[in-house]
Amino acid sequence: MNKIPMTADGYGRLEEELKQLKTIERPAIIRAIAEAREHGDLSENAEYHAARERQSFIEGRVLELEDKISRAEVIDVSKLSGKVIKFGATVTLIDEDTDEKSAYQIVGEDEADIKSKRLAITAPLARALVGKKVGDSVEVTTPGGSKSYEVAKVQFK
Repeated sequence: MNKIPMTADGYGRLEEELKQLKTIERPAIIRAIAEAREHGDLSENAEYHAARERQSFIEGRVLELEDKISRAEVIDVSKLSGKVIKFGATVTLIDEDTDEKSAYQIVGEDEADIKSKRLAITAPLARALVGKKVGDSVEVTTPGGSKSYEVAKVQFK
């Protein structure tokens, strides 16, 4: 079984989602199915079919979350240090074409969120950054073409 790297924050979010599904969503959908059954003929009962479909999704997501949590390798980023980019690093980059600065944290797949500036370790930019250090230049092929960045800062926070 492969371990899934994630930060403590990402692990907490998965646990919270699992708790929400098990304690709130699952009982609510069970009530909705019971209520829909009371309406009679199940073959033409859209509420019943929608509730069963939702139940199937919830159960699938519960299994997925339980699997990920059981295989999680929680990495405490605050205990990491160094000058080389690795999982958990917050990297400040300078776009070599526009001189625009941006900072991203390299995190596990399940906690990636580009709006929050969190890159999945499997993302092309993150893969290109791993192993680099301040001053290094990185070239990444994106859907919009090739982009070049200079590593300006590496932090673990």
